[in-house]
Amino acid sequence: MAPQIAHRPALALLEQNQPLPLVAEFALFVAVSTTKWTMRRRTRLALKQLEPHQLHDIGLTRQEALDEATRAFWRT
Repeated sequence: MAPQIAHRPALALLEQNQPLPLVAEFALFVAVSTTKWTMRRRTRLALKQLEPHQLHDIGLTRQEALDEATRAFWRT
């Protein structure tokens, strides 16, 4: 619970509709990009682990899952 309280002033600053300083804007871009890339990588690696019946449930073939799993994390 403490980390949420510690971030409240920073989040309040972001919600004020004021332009961010250039350095802050760049840092935010890097943080968001890194988070997206990490989630893509984890999701794609998880596709390799799915059983055939699980792939069927989500409408993918084994080959489609492997094709997606081998894509670079920065590619959408």
